[in-house]
Amino acid sequence: MFLLIFKIIRHHCLALTLLGSLFLAGCSAVRFGYEQAPSLAYWWLDGQMDFSSEQTPKVRDTLDRLQGWHRRQELRPYADLLARAATLAEGAVTTEQACQLTQEVQQRMNVFVREAIRLAAPVAATTELRQIRHLGQHQEQKNTQWEAQWLQGSEASRLQYRLDKLVDRYTDFYGNLSDAQVKLLRQQLEQSVWSPQWGRQERLRQQRDLLNALMRIEQDKPGIRQAEEILQGVWSRWMQPPSEVDRQRWQNWQEQGCKQMAELHNSTSAEQRQRAARRLRAYEKDLRELAGRS
Repeated sequence: MFLLIFKIIRHHCLALTLLGSLFLAGCSAVRFGYEQAPSLAYWWLDGQMDFSSEQTPKVRDTLDRLQGWHRRQELRPYADLLARAATLAEGAVTTEQACQLTQEVQQRMNVFVREAIRLAAPVAATTELRQIRHLGQHQEQKNTQWEAQWLQGSEASRLQYRLDKLVDRYTDFYGNLSDAQVKLLRQQLEQSVWSPQWGRQERLRQQRDLLNALMRIEQDKPGIRQAEEILQGVWSRWMQPPSEVDRQRWQNWQEQGCKQMAELHNSTSAEQRQRAARRLRAYEKDLRELAGRS
């Protein structure tokens, strides 16, 4: 639970993108990375959209304004959430507590994306056909890389790959894991609702949805408000798949994630919990210092 919150908050504090995000690993990178986020986000987005000379200054201005809004409105709520999470991290947690915190993070994420889309809609309304094609090609390249990582090899090797990555993440957060904790993570992966096949299906669905939305904007030339509504629809469907079967699977996956994160945290030692709490409080301190510069 606490690792997920730590990652999601770091993810979105450094993002400043429309429908994607940047990731800078390590709490110590946050303050420097946050100040550089508009420039980093511009180059990340430009690699996908290939902005025109007319769009470039508008995109940069949008990212600067989004960062200003984020610093004023979002850093303190995130810091407050981290403070509560750090206190909880010192003891055992319930599945309900894990779900409550992750739901609060999701709510903050929704606020961020709504504002990002609102500010970016004027630029999105100028999307060109060549840019949609460029984005599609970029997605295909990334999909090839993703599939090489998650879908190649035997089922056992794919499971081991997922386990190794999960162990690395939790080790960075809690410190070295015991053999029993690694065994628990393996069992959780074996029982997980998520699979690489389903992950690929959802990845492609979301990509098609975005491309179709941009194509609609390019062809219909809607007003800024209509472009904003189209993109808000994309985000809603990313979080709530249109298919009832997929919606239920998403729900089951989220509930399972809360339970599994609580199980892993409750297996940790007092030393591991203190390490996690220190990480969360250090990150909270970074966010409060950043908020104080607004």
